[in-house]
Parts: sequence; structure tokens; C-alpha cells
Amino acid sequence: MSQPSPQAEPTLPGRVYLVGAGPGDPGLLTLRGAECLRAADLVLYDGLVNPMLLRHSHASAERTCRAEGPTGRQIRQEEINQRLVEAAREGKTVVRLKGGDPFIFGRGSEEAAALRAAGIPFEVVPGITAATAAAVYTGISLTHRDHASAVAFITGHEDPAKPSSALDYHSLAHFPGTLVFYMGLHRLESIASSLIAAGKPADTPACVVCRATQPVQQTVTGTLGEIHQLAKTAGLHPPSLVIVGDCVQVRDRAHWFEDRPLFGKVIGITRPEDQADDAAHRSFELGALPVMLPMIEIAPPDDWSDVDAMLNRLEEFDWIVWTSANGVRGLLDRLWHNGGDIRRLSRAKLACIGPATAKVLEQYSLRADVIPTEFRAEALAAALAPKVSGQKVLWARASRGRDILPQILTQAGANLEQVVVYQNRDVTSFPEAERIRLERGDLDWIGLSSPSIARSLAKLITPVARQLVGTRTKLASISPVTTAAAAEVGLPIAAEATTYTWEGLFQAMIDAD
Repeated sequence: MSQPSPQAEPTLPGRVYLVGAGPGDPGLLTLRGAECLRAADLVLYDGLVNPMLLRHSHASAERTCRAEGPTGRQIRQEEINQRLVEAAREGKTVVRLKGGDPFIFGRGSEEAAALRAAGIPFEVVPGITAATAAAVYTGISLTHRDHASAVAFITGHEDPAKPSSALDYHSLAHFPGTLVFYMGLHRLESIASSLIAAGKPADTPACVVCRATQPVQQTVTGTLGEIHQLAKTAGLHPPSLVIVGDCVQVRDRAHWFEDRPLFGKVIGITRPEDQADDAAHRSFELGALPVMLPMIEIAPPDDWSDVDAMLNRLEEFDWIVWTSANGVRGLLDRLWHNGGDIRRLSRAKLACIGPATAKVLEQYSLRADVIPTEFRAEALAAALAPKVSGQKVLWARASRGRDILPQILTQAGANLEQVVVYQNRDVTSFPEAERIRLERGDLDWIGLSSPSIARSLAKLITPVARQLVGTRTKLASISPVTTAAAAEVGLPIAAEATTYTWEGLFQAMIDAD
């Protein structure tokens, strides 16, 4: 008699987090939102969400949208609800990443209701809603002791299935405070005329903000009677908000975002994909929009045997030299992997090419003994030359690079050994979206942070895009060596950093503009 097969244990449902992503600036995501993204197995995100927020997560990500679009069928709200339920029933931790705040004109409550009905555990994480962010980033105080003691958030795009508008324009026209219309650009003429017809003075200050909190933010101000034509002339487009009220007057005294030195610029960040965050965040702080254009990839050696053999006699060396942050990580992470730790370096003195490399060294609780005043190989070699005669020096390096350092140190009498702790490989192509950006001339600057990156750009860039380099798209070089490499491959440099860091690159762009 056959025995019944054992029943599989039922999968416990996962959890869904409805997370407000904020209005566009990735720095406005809450700490709780970032925690949820780090824990996620799946992220379903709106089209208005800044894709840079996905860098907080290693989960698979799917973009959602609730309507038919020019590129074909896109996901409807009911399908999103079902996707959330199905993924949670598979035991996944799911983040539903929504622009702004999930419950302010965001349909998050509908998703929460669907999860509740399906018995799926969920949590709602508030986000900074577009109205408050747009006002602050344009210098408008929605409430002000001299101008407004109340603020109203109003949809400018009601459910098309409604038989008539639910908005009472007479009440809105006489509201004692500031009016903020979400998604109202396409109906701006109707909104303005309806308010005026209901008694709102035509000379009431008004403002339209497009792509709020982003480096491409556009702001138009005027009176309620003229704001529609002003927005049309400026060519504004969604996503946008309309702000109406006397508080708009304070903008001239309190605006700050548009004053950032690189505001509105689009900058290509050419660092490896997994090491671009610092440069991207800094570009946001300076008012620029970063576009990821990795020209090289960083990979471990194909064979660790040479590194492991060297680590077995690490105590022999008097000096260990690093010319990149990747070299620091490659050597010290492998040391840890093999069961060692920083005590094995106690005999050696340490040298770094610059403060960025030394900062990574500090993450391992190590302090550099030598950092040159100029952050290049020649300066590092010159600083070490008087110290290394007759001493054993280890250079933890990339698979390729300049040979000036070993030449100078060997001439100075050092017993130099080199070990490759990471590979520096060229990227073979741009993603399609970035290629199109380059060929349209959408980038204002591209930062070249090494000679190999300059050479990679020359190989990857299409003839169409190359015609725009030097005119529409300018190139900034991190050092004279990089400038020389760019010249060899026919790339014109418009600005050169005097400090050989990404901060120096950004300053060169500022000075050139």
C-alpha cells in the first residue's frame, strides 16, 4: 500500500512596504524608506521615481505605470495590486516605491486596501509630497504669518469617470490661504479662469513648478490671469504643480535651489557603476543632473595565486603603496578573505596617491604615512624616492596603468614588487538610453577622471555624438595626464582640474561656465 506523499510546508506571506519616494531629489528619501529598499526582494516603482533610488537596493526592479502609453501597453492599477499580492504570497519582501507620498494623490490607499483584503501584511512609509517640496525648492513658503495661515492641496486631474467636477471653485476662490493644484498643467487655463470667475482676483500671484526638486526644475511666476500663457510660452510640461496665493511673493527673497553653481547642467559620470554614488550625489548638491556613463569596469583578478603568495610574506615589506581606492580594497579585502587582518601590516609604512585613496584606507582603520601635495603618480614617486633606498616596496595596482611610479622608485634604489589586485576593463558599449542622450547633445559636461576613461570614451562615442563634443557637450579632464590622453584620441578638453579629484572636476566645470 503506497504511503501518501508528505505535504509541502505552506509559504508564509511576505510583507509589502508602500514607500513614498519623495518628489525627485534622491536625497529626500526618508531613512525608513532606504531601510525598506535594502531589505527588498522586489521593487515596483512609478515612472516619476528617480531611478537613483534603486541603488539603495539589490532587489529585482520593475517599472510600473497605470495607463496606455506611446510605447505600448503599460500596467494598470488593478494589475499592480495583483502583482503586490502575488509576490507577497511567494514570501517576498516587496517595496512599492511611489513618487511623493503614497497617500496624497498617489492611490496608495487603494493598494493598501487590496493588501488588507488579501491578508497581506503591509506598512506605509510616508514621503515628502510634491507640494511642500516644490514650494521649498522654489523659495515659496506655503504658509506665512503675513500672507497665509492655511494651505489647500487640490487635484487638477480628477477621475475622468466622474459625471462632474467635485471642486467648488467658489469656496476655493475665497479660501483664506494658499492653493496648490497637483497635476494641473493641462487644465491650467480652465483652473485659472474658473477661479477668476468665482471671485479670485486676476492679479493674485501664481506660480507653476515643473520637475520640482530636480536639477531640470523650471519655475514660472506671474499673476493668475496671465499664468497660463506664461507657462505655455516657457514650454513647461508635467510633472508640475500650480501654486496660487500671496505667498508666491516671497520667492524673490527666499529662492535658493536655482542658485547652485551647476544648476540645470547635465553631467556624465564616467566612474565604474558601483563606485559612482559619491560623484553623483555631489553633482546633485551642486545643482546638476548626473547621468551614469561608466567607461570602465572593475573586476577581481582572474587568478588570485600571485596575490595570495605575496600575502603569505606581507611582513617582508617596508612600504605598501596604493594609487587607487580599488587597490586598497583589492589588497585588504583579500587579506581578510584569507584569514588575515591589518595586524599583518604593522611593520610597513603606507603611501597613497591622494586623499580619496587615503579615505578608503581609513575605513580599514589605517592611516597613510605619505600623501603627496599633488595627487598624481609623479608626485607620489617624488615624495617616496628619498625614503625607499634599499627598502622593499609593494605596489598593489590595477591590471593596467602608467609605469612612471616603478621607474622612479627603482631608480631611487627601492626593491619594488608589483601585484595586480584588480582588473580595469573597458566597457564595450553604452546603454541605449545613454547613447541617445549623447547623440541628442543632452549632456552639458562629461567628466574624464583617468587616461583610460578618455581613451574608452573615444572608442565608445558614435560619430553623431562626437560631432557635438566640444560644442554642445564639453569635456572636463581631471589632470594634465588625462588631458594628454584625450588629445591623443582627438577629444577636445574644455576644462582641466587643478585638484585631481572629482571635486576638482566639478570646480573646473564651474569655473569654465
